[in-house]
Amino acid sequence: MELTPEQVKQFDRDGFLLFPNLFSGEEVDILRQETDRISQIRSEMVVREGETEAVKIMFRLHETDGETASPAFRAAAHTPRILRAAQQCLHDDDVYMHHSKLNMKAAIEGSAWMWHQDFHAWHLDGIAEPNMATMTVVLTEATPLNGCMYVLPGSHREGRSDPRRDESTAYKLWVAKTPDMKEYMKKYPEPVPIVGGAGTAALFHCNLLHASGHNLSAEDRWQIFFCFNQCKNRPADVENPRPDYVRSRNWTPLTVSAEDGIVTAGRELAA
Repeated sequence: MELTPEQVKQFDRDGFLLFPNLFSGEEVDILRQETDRISQIRSEMVVREGETEAVKIMFRLHETDGETASPAFRAAAHTPRILRAAQQCLHDDDVYMHHSKLNMKAAIEGSAWMWHQDFHAWHLDGIAEPNMATMTVVLTEATPLNGCMYVLPGSHREGRSDPRRDESTAYKLWVAKTPDMKEYMKKYPEPVPIVGGAGTAALFHCNLLHASGHNLSAEDRWQIFFCFNQCKNRPADVENPRPDYVRSRNWTPLTVSAEDGIVTAGRELAA
């Protein structure tokens, strides 16, 4: 997939692009099967919450090694639909994966993600410039009821805000301060829900404010995130760096692979 110049301009202006039905039902089924497999693993890279210990988030699915490594998710990360789009919007062919994660918002128990910018945390990882982007793919239908993601159009142009630490859920993160968020929501257009059937995708800037609500539905909501950075923008050394699964030390430029990589990986996994 090659984005048009108009799409790249739209990304620069709005901070995100939406791609309905970007991945096929067959591809989504393969990725769901891998999600089921990895969610059974007991690891620091698989974060759980609630009385049922439901999985909230899983990390590092894109690598070739490690407990949560997945050939199918690795193949997805290298497809032109994901990697080439990220290269174009970052205006750089030399990009690496800062991290990958799969959010599993459990039915009834799945908690909210407060308004935040990804660069809140990534700047603290030692990354100097907000020249990063994330491609997310919905693996189950995303709706307002099941806690879909919302983005605040154009808010990436605000720059990195001064965040506060939120420790209200099983996964702690840096989030926008409430007074700041109220001002941003007056300043920018109405938040846009990232809704759609499984296979829908969105690409968004690292400073775009985004959030998601509690999953009030009876079904789990699954969504994968591939987070890209320019190789020349790799982290500088910091004290007490976060683990490799959230702050990758593999800065090798990624190469675009075949569009049928997920299906090929699925066949190999089933063999």
